[in-house]
Amino acid sequence: MRMNGTVYSQILGIDTGISVVTPNHLDSKKPYRIAYLLHGLYANHQMWTDYTLLPHYAEEGNTIYIMPDMGRSFYTDMKYGGRYYTYLTEELPEICRHLFRISSSRENTIIMGGSMGGFGALKCALNKPEQYGICCAFSSGFLFFNELLTEIKLHGMSQEYKTHFGPQMEQDFTLIFGETLELLPENDLLALASKAAGSGLFPDLYLTCGTEDILYPDHLSFTQELSNRQIPYAFESWKGGHDYEYFSQALQKAITRFHL
Repeated sequence: MRMNGTVYSQILGIDTGISVVTPNHLDSKKPYRIAYLLHGLYANHQMWTDYTLLPHYAEEGNTIYIMPDMGRSFYTDMKYGGRYYTYLTEELPEICRHLFRISSSRENTIIMGGSMGGFGALKCALNKPEQYGICCAFSSGFLFFNELLTEIKLHGMSQEYKTHFGPQMEQDFTLIFGETLELLPENDLLALASKAAGSGLFPDLYLTCGTEDILYPDHLSFTQELSNRQIPYAFESWKGGHDYEYFSQALQKAITRFHL
């Protein structure tokens, strides 16, 4: 079953878009697993239903997929904008528990995403390991976010970066981090991973990236840093670019891997 609509968020102060995909035949007595599935920078909450085979993958599964519209927020409580991180990690789960029969255990709570959504999934799971038992991040952007902001503060945004991500990115960063591009500890994924690993609660971490993706070298560096810190993870790569065909393949692999 596939649904698109809006919910009212007290945190954001607006009606905001949401898509939901469920198995075809729902058992009213069975608590389902829940997967928050996050979109990329140029997409919205309908990305996964419009451009991947998610509705087909979910037909006979045991998981309800929740896809919120998070704009170009980078899954952050913005300096000059909405508190999207708080909405995603605090308010939205409460809304979902009122609307659907879902399990409340961390073992049955999954967060996944592609590109900017991959960063968002990692950020949420590593900030709140007590909340998410599984994290799947596909072709994640901004794995070294604070290093990027430091570089921009020192030298400005490069022309290559503007060409790749568009001129709006400078405005996005100002709205999110303020004019000083404040470095936020909740965006330092490696530091968060080290802290979560030491807490005794660490999500089952599954990362993927296509070998033709411009972000592939960052993934090799990031996973090497995880290994250096003895932080558990799984990483898969295969031939593919930064596109919906690859995201759909990665999503299918994650669903199979975790029996969703």
